[in-house]
Amino acid sequence: MEWPHTAVCFSDYMKPAIRLGALSHLKAIYVFTHYSIGLGEDGPTHQPIEQLVHLRAIPELTVIRPADANEAAEAWAFAVQHNGPTLLVLTRQVVAHLDRSGAKDPGVARGAYVLADGEGGSPDVILIGTGSEVNLCVLAREKLKKFGVKARVVSMPSWSLFEAQEDSYRESVLPRGIKKRVTVEAGSPLGWHRWAGDEGAVIGVERFGASAPGQDGLAHLGFTADHVAAAALRLLGKNIEADKVYRPEATLVTA
Repeated sequence: MEWPHTAVCFSDYMKPAIRLGALSHLKAIYVFTHYSIGLGEDGPTHQPIEQLVHLRAIPELTVIRPADANEAAEAWAFAVQHNGPTLLVLTRQVVAHLDRSGAKDPGVARGAYVLADGEGGSPDVILIGTGSEVNLCVLAREKLKKFGVKARVVSMPSWSLFEAQEDSYRESVLPRGIKKRVTVEAGSPLGWHRWAGDEGAVIGVERFGASAPGQDGLAHLGFTADHVAAAALRLLGKNIEADKVYRPEATLVTA
């Protein structure tokens, strides 16, 4: 068992080896770091945009993007026990420890889980995030409360692990009847429309990043709690309220 590690934008150089390892069902653990356009000081060359799409498309490879230290530890535990290749994608930015006291069946091994739910009945909207963007969903949920909107936050560290769950579990996390959804990931939006659905919205990056301080670059491309909250409000037809929170829509891709 080996665990090579480097910045995720350089996974392009390792793609043939990763692919062959997956094809051979090798028990390899890949640890990639420095994810997202938050690497503003390093410029667009070091900011991964399309890499996650490529990696998730490799058959037999389990890709996990943890949201905090707890999810990272669970991801490592899964990788050590998993009889196949696992690829962890970590961020460089400082991320908050998520409060999972109200989570339903928390665990990376499930691929996705309800981190926080709407208070008092069925949620009006579901906010789905991965990695460092999960905290944006948590903060947006608090902002939406001020507008009387009940939001569920779902952490989705692994698409493939979630897809492997029984239908009843997937339904408990992403009920078919709740069609207003916002997905948030600082990378290519390709593939996210599957989880956003026909009436949802995808917040992603459809350009190369920018050279700027990390937080400035993230804010410039719409990765703020205000933008996430505004996207949810617009889906619910609350455009006037949305404009009070965040007006620009340059990075919002409707499903």
